Amino acid sequence: MEWAEVGERVRESRLAAGLSQAGLASAVGLERTKIAKIESGGRQIDALELAKLAAVLQVPMGHFLREQPPVLSRRTSLADDTDSVLSRDSYRLEAKLTAWLDDVRQVAALDLLRPGKAAVYDRAVTDPQGAREAALWLRSRHGLGQEPIRTLVAECERAGQYVLVADLPGDGASLIDGDFGVSVVSRLADPGRRRATAAHELGHLVLGDEYSTDLGVSTSREARERAIDAFAAEFLLPSSVLEQVAKSGLRSELIKLSAVFRTSWSLTVRQAGHAGLLDGDRLGRWFSDAPTRAELRDAVGWVPQPDLEGVRVPPGYAHAVMEALRQDFVTPARAVELMHGEIEIEDLPGVETGAGS
Repeated sequence: MEWAEVGERVRESRLAAGLSQAGLASAVGLERTKIAKIESGGRQIDALELAKLAAVLQVPMGHFLREQPPVLSRRTSLADDTDSVLSRDSYRLEAKLTAWLDDVRQVAALDLLRPGKAAVYDRAVTDPQGAREAALWLRSRHGLGQEPIRTLVAECERAGQYVLVADLPGDGASLIDGDFGVSVVSRLADPGRRRATAAHELGHLVLGDEYSTDLGVSTSREARERAIDAFAAEFLLPSSVLEQVAKSGLRSELIKLSAVFRTSWSLTVRQAGHAGLLDGDRLGRWFSDAPTRAELRDAVGWVPQPDLEGVRVPPGYAHAVMEALRQDFVTPARAVELMHGEIEIEDLPGVETGAGS
């Protein structure tokens, strides 16, 4: 990459971190004018300075040096006078996403992880109804029927998308790399929203690239996102399940469905509206009448319903990392890095507490 491109990546990362040039300069031990020259491409950066910048800005060093995948190049660049919390969060998620792609590629290069071809829907999708049909196609392909999805990360992996659950603000981001996809989902949102986000990013994979499909060509970005939201809702909680619900005692029935299928209340209410159980003003009122945590837990007999919480990486990927460790392809410290917080160094076999350096 040209130094101007590296500098632009530094500038965007600084803005995403909410730092001024003076603040970044102080944190890395450089003069503000040197930061300005780096960002303009007028000053080269040595390896030590690059490492310091990466540490302060909380992005991997490779983020400054590698080309961005095409799907991310369509993101509007951060500007000093227009950056916002939303754009900063999105930028950090996308930086994490490209680093996650590098990790998946590394494990795959060891021939221990063999990503299957992505489950891309082969019919034209131009509206939410078509997206719902695609979701039911994927459910049928995975043999899910009308049952709740037990582990969404595993189902995404089966569809050819590797999900990373990260401790970053925002919602999610994804990209397609050849025959498979990767996505990042924020763990900081509530469980229902995490699952909706993961299913939404899966929809991007299944429905295809937005600039090469009928849905992308014929609709606005807003309309496309609505269609992908419909895919996510139908994949998590099929409309046919709600069609079997009696209208008497409806709120209790919807609370139970929300708990059993582990969906957010808003998604459950939207699906109830789609199934004809709620309409008009009543639909709007029910959005704000969310059940308490106690009501949700009571609906499933107080059985824990975790998902996208302790699990940070897909099961097939995690197994491949452990096999790489057993075959001495990676060090224990690198194995922990590849697992992204799902394990600690002391969890590994044959490693004493405090080891790993």
